[in-house]
Amino acid sequence: MNILFIGDIVGKVGRRLIKSLLPKIVKEYAIDLTVANCENAAGGFGITGKVANELFSCGIHIMTSGNHIWDKKEALSLLSKENRILRPINYPPGVPGVGSIITRIRDRKVAVMNVSGRVFMSLMDCPFRRSDEELKTLKEEADIVIVDFHAEATSEKIAYGYYMDGRVSAVLGTHTHVQTADEQILPKGTGYITDVGMTGPSVSVIGVDVKQIIERFLTSLPRKFDTAKGEGIFSAVILEIDDESGLCSSIERLQMRQ
Repeated sequence: MNILFIGDIVGKVGRRLIKSLLPKIVKEYAIDLTVANCENAAGGFGITGKVANELFSCGIHIMTSGNHIWDKKEALSLLSKENRILRPINYPPGVPGVGSIITRIRDRKVAVMNVSGRVFMSLMDCPFRRSDEELKTLKEEADIVIVDFHAEATSEKIAYGYYMDGRVSAVLGTHTHVQTADEQILPKGTGYITDVGMTGPSVSVIGVDVKQIIERFLTSLPRKFDTAKGEGIFSAVILEIDDESGLCSSIERLQMRQ
């Protein structure tokens, strides 16, 4: 089974890249399932129903998120009714939405799980222990489990990858918007990368207008940030998963500019 995971989609530029490049990639790599992180897809901050429908119509099957998922007020109602958009499983009880989903691809069941780190991030339940709990339920039905670990610290991401090694198909890092060059198959068969990267404006500071960010660093004054415009960068990984073992046969970084 071939799975495409697309890094954090940022604003209009990111959505334009999805429309333009996704059909070609799906065809070229014979992709069976497409997952993407959507938490910055609407104006660079959050998600709306309109934007979600736009991305689903392009061929994305499941969308994950992170700490920006609530930036648009309508996300509260959207996630309450749309289980194809995930929020991290380790939010406290009572938060709208779900953190995992099981979908059928051909004759196999595939689970996608969304988890948030805690280092330099908002206070959350323990991602390690909460993942253990969720995995028990998911593995009752699905042998293939893809995890979006949305976290800041590389150390936390790497530790989590080894913690889940052999128990899930892949641990794919998101949040920092910079693709890392450490894609690998861990010793027990789990595909891993510290950060998939960003699908959004290439001339930017992690998606935001360059001048605005530099001004912030020079003055330390608060200001509203705008998503950058212009050319874009598409960042993703392609996973080949063994149907029988549920483990990763290969992981390939993909980065395209347009």
